[in-house]
Amino acid sequence: MTLVTLADVLQPALKNNYAVAGLVTLGWEEMRAYVAAAEAENVAVILQAGPSCRDHTPLPVLGKMFRHLAEQASVPVVAHLDHGYTADDCRVAIESGFTSVMFDGSRTSLSQNIDDTAAIVEMAHAAGVSCEGEIGFVGYSGGEGSAGTDPDEAAKFARETGVDAMAISVGNVHLQQDKEGGLDEARIRSIEAVTTVPLVIHGGSGVPEFQRRALARGSKVCKFNIGTELRMVFGAALRDAVNRDPSRFDRVAILKETHDPLVQATRHVLRTFKAASGCAE
Repeated sequence: MTLVTLADVLQPALKNNYAVAGLVTLGWEEMRAYVAAAEAENVAVILQAGPSCRDHTPLPVLGKMFRHLAEQASVPVVAHLDHGYTADDCRVAIESGFTSVMFDGSRTSLSQNIDDTAAIVEMAHAAGVSCEGEIGFVGYSGGEGSAGTDPDEAAKFARETGVDAMAISVGNVHLQQDKEGGLDEARIRSIEAVTTVPLVIHGGSGVPEFQRRALARGSKVCKFNIGTELRMVFGAALRDAVNRDPSRFDRVAILKETHDPLVQATRHVLRTFKAASGCAE
């Protein structure tokens, strides 16, 4: 069994200059493709269940799916709750077998975010589970705007919560469909100068590949969340499979045709985060 915590994979990444991909899942097809890609590249992988995934499939079911894949995998697999907005979200995830939870209190005041996140950290650590927190709201493409992370607030947040990983807002945006943006590297350097906690970039699909690679190998950014660009690959493959034979109705046969394109696209993403020497476990 290769089920591990977030700290288990991010601390080696921090020490050895690489990053681990937090891959956003919506269902079984993505999960199994992501693990297959990680095995092919011989790297650890973080399977993430965000709010839309949880709306579709209950957390106890998702926990069993993640754990089943981890039991069969040859590489480390983290079962991670992405954007838990309440203590109950995190509690149910822990009870469902997740090895990592992310509590998102970034919309609240600094003091409230610290108090709430510290309570989740305490609950998670008591269960042997990692906890990621967010300081500085990361916005959405075409929606809510971001509120950049203040380095002094980040230092206080990391120190007073005890999080295992800290998501920051440095020009990244959720749901971005192109890579024409870019991160504020000066702000990243200011944040990493005042904390030893592994840093996390949400909205990684919008970050240019050269910058992903450079930060993975030369900063404390140890986790990039990737969702949109892989969902686009899945959607295109599904559309092709349906249009190729409009008379088909067997969803299993149709969905099988999304697997290989998604594995190949995921392998490309994972290679970006590898250490310069190759393997990143």
